[in-house]
Amino acid sequence: MDPLLHLWVWCSVRLQPRDDRGDVPGWVLVTVMSVGIVGVIWAVAEDQLGRMLRNALGSVQ
Repeated sequence: MDPLLHLWVWCSVRLQPRDDRGDVPGWVLVTVMSVGIVGVIWAVAEDQLGRMLRNALGSVQ
């Protein structure tokens, strides 16, 4: 990489004002927690959930 280009990129990134808003937004936290809960439930009850889905789809036909 060209040293001048590297310096220009570094300076342009460093000189931009930062927008520190603090904490993680609530919706991100809710999304991550929901994915975690679904993952735990799926890991514990994968066989039962699969069986329930197959039974439900079979009863529709």
